[in-house]
Amino acid sequence: MKFRPCIDLHSGQVKQIVGSTLTDGTEKNDLATNFETDRPASSYAEMYQRDQLTGGHVIMLGPGNTEAAKSALQAYPQGLQVGGGIKTENAKEWLDAGASHVIVTSFVFHNGQIDMERLKSLVEVTGKDRLVLDLSCRRRPDDPTGPYYVVTDRWQTYTDVKVDEDTLKNLSEYCDEFLVHGVENEGKRCGILEDLVVLLGDHSPISVTYAGGVKDVSDLDRVKELGKGKVDLTIGSALDCFGGNIPYDDVIAWHKKENQ
Repeated sequence: MKFRPCIDLHSGQVKQIVGSTLTDGTEKNDLATNFETDRPASSYAEMYQRDQLTGGHVIMLGPGNTEAAKSALQAYPQGLQVGGGIKTENAKEWLDAGASHVIVTSFVFHNGQIDMERLKSLVEVTGKDRLVLDLSCRRRPDDPTGPYYVVTDRWQTYTDVKVDEDTLKNLSEYCDEFLVHGVENEGKRCGILEDLVVLLGDHSPISVTYAGGVKDVSDLDRVKELGKGKVDLTIGSALDCFGGNIPYDDVIAWHKKENQ
């Protein structure tokens, strides 16, 4: 099991946002922002390279992030994945800019369904081994104990795609990894969605990274246990380098012990 680092970008700045508050029409003052900094994205990328972390992701939340994202990729070539507005037409540009993989959600999960033609066209450009599918998900408000559904468009639009054994198996034929944000807990530091981690550990046939709700270092051990060592973990807002209370150095020490 690995710790996977992240760099979330909004309007060109590194930020940590409560994902469920981000919509197309959201004004800056309406965002629930846990953290923002003028420290450049490239500085975080250099830190991750120094600590020999791989498979982290740069996520562009909306427009105005291209320059910052490319600076991070240039600082750590082939060490980071990139997502946010990726489609067939620009995927090669991002791979050429230094991304190890491109991360895709809304382009493939289109009009509430999986658009297989789009997915296949994307794979033709990237190859299976350089594509990550983002299966970030939430339960429907009218069924709070029901299945998780993939959500798109900054996590506001529900698709009819359940995150379950069949979906994980079928989509694993087209990509190298899955990235799964537990949207309801994302950015809230309220604890992980344990049932979702169990589902991913039991049923994902390929590498998968979970993000959402980590509150302290013990959650690393919890994800390792529930995910049977097969689910990697991203931590954002809870890290001290993003204004949280978990020492980044403690997470690095945990990661190195697990991956000696």
